[in-house]
Formats: sequence, structure tokens, C-alpha cells
Amino acid sequence: MSTELPLKIALFGSGRIGQVHARNILANPDLELAVIADPFIEGAQALAAGTGARAVATVDEAFAIGDLDAIIIGSPTNTHVDLISRAAAHGVAALCEKPIDLDIERVRSCRDSIRDSKSPLMLGFNRRFDPNFASVQARVQAGEIGRLEQLTIISRDPVPAPASYIANSGGIFRDQSIHDLDMARFFVPEIIEVSATGSNLFCDYIEEAGDFDSVVINLRGARGEQITIINSRHSAFGHDQRLEAFGSDGMLSAGNLTPTSVRKYTAAGAEEADPYLHFFLERYAEAYRRELDSFVQSIRTGTSCSPGFEDGLQALVLANAAEESARSGRVVKVGQE
Repeated sequence: MSTELPLKIALFGSGRIGQVHARNILANPDLELAVIADPFIEGAQALAAGTGARAVATVDEAFAIGDLDAIIIGSPTNTHVDLISRAAAHGVAALCEKPIDLDIERVRSCRDSIRDSKSPLMLGFNRRFDPNFASVQARVQAGEIGRLEQLTIISRDPVPAPASYIANSGGIFRDQSIHDLDMARFFVPEIIEVSATGSNLFCDYIEEAGDFDSVVINLRGARGEQITIINSRHSAFGHDQRLEAFGSDGMLSAGNLTPTSVRKYTAAGAEEADPYLHFFLERYAEAYRRELDSFVQSIRTGTSCSPGFEDGLQALVLANAAEESARSGRVVKVGQE
């Protein structure tokens, strides 16, 4: 049994993603939730109640807590760069939700400012830790289906986010598609070309915000790999999350999840199943737990986090290229930064 003391964690943000991280921290015996910071102090207090954590309203108060080992950033996107920079300055590890920022120049500036930091930094692309997607990727890397030729990623939300969220989201490419763009890089790290189309098919307030509710992105890898990403802000049958890797010697796929594997067979229909898991917090619950475990392992061993800052930057580069392509109708060339 380990004699190491639990790692002291500061959590920024008490909204729905902050609540997920809080539950996972509290369930991990290797971690201590020391402080929850949120300008909406009532939210921080409610989340901290009964946990032993201290609720504070400001960043300064959170970093004033002694002997912090790490922070988890689940606060709004416009706070991420500052919190990453502060964590590096204080010599503590950071796990930051995506994206790093909506402004690529701010991201580049942040990268330059923390370049010499030795503190672990993980980007919250939790889908890399989904057991099914991770298994497909590992088996592709092991050569099980020969050379990867085509990758198809489907990600459709059950319902559109509220208008207030859409207005500050950065658009579908930087908000929703960015997860799938990172997944594409998980399989094919070097992407050289991006083309995309966007449509407004069903949501008036998304169109009024100047955004798309449905997009298709095509990517080309440095070895000619073809990648297709299909995104929609709605899906009548639940959270639609699928992946297919096609290679020279075969194919691997991962499908949607249901609460149980029970199937019903009657004269009215065969193989009737439960509805798909409806929300990303349910669909990716295990991925969030595994992500946290990987973050802790990096802190304990001093190894680099994956996905890291560069993965966050490259995913934003691809998201920006997809936006440019969808608006201009042109193919956009990209390269590693």
C-alpha cells in the first residue's frame, strides 16, 4: 500500500463539468479536493458542502491555499490561459478543459510563456480515454488492420445547447468538432489538408448567431489517410458517438452505448434495445475517470501528459482551418506549428 500523501487539488469552476471533476476527485483516494473557486460563490459553496473543501470566489484565494499539487480548470474558456500560466508560475500541474482559448494568438503566446515549465499540463480531450475508442486506436497502431486508409468519426449531440451558450461557444468547429479533430490526430498525428462544409438545417437561434448546426469535415493525413468527421447539434435517438477505422487488412469500429446489453425480440420487432445514452456526461463518464487517473500518474511519475498543450494548439489550428474552409469554400493547407 502506498504511503504517499494525497495530492491537493484546486478546482476552478462549479458548473456541470466542475461537478464531474469534483465527484471523480472525491472518489479517488489518491486525491484531496482542497478548494473550489468560482466567482459564483453560491455554486462553489454548494459543491463544496460536505466535502471538506474550501469555497472561494477568486483565483488569488485559491492559489493562496498552501501546498497545492495541481489544479483542474473547468471554468469558462476565457479564463484558461491565465489559469494555465498561473499554475506554471506556481509550479503545480494543471488539467484544463478544451479549448485553451478561442484566439490562436493567445494560445501561441501562452505556449511561449510556459515553454520552460516542468509542471505537467494535460488538455481535457477526454475521448482519448474512452475504453472503446482507445482500444481501436491501440489496435490500429499495432497494425491489426494493416495500413490505416480511412477514418470516420461521427459525433451528434442529442439536442442543441441553449442560445446563451452558443453565443459564447466560439462556434461548432471550436466547441464541438474540436473533440473529433483531436480524435483524428490521435489516429493520424500529421494532418496536412482540411476542407469543410456547414449548414443550417433545424435551429434558428444558431443561424442567427452566425453559426452552423450541422457540419462535415474532411481531412487528409501526410500519408494520404482520408478522415471524415460528421457533426450535428441534434440527434433524435440520443448521443450519437461512433468511430470506424478502415485499413488495408480489415476494419475496426466502435458504436454507440446503451445502459444495458439487453435485447427484446417479439413479433413486432427484433433486437429492440434501450435508447442510447443521452448526454455526454453519461456517455463519457468512464473516460473522465480514466483521464483523471492518467493525470495523477503523470504527476506522480513526472512524465509528460498526453494529450498536452501542443495537442490543444493543433486541434484549434484544425478547427480554425475548418471554419475558414466552410466560409470560403476552399481547401485549407495546414502544417505542424
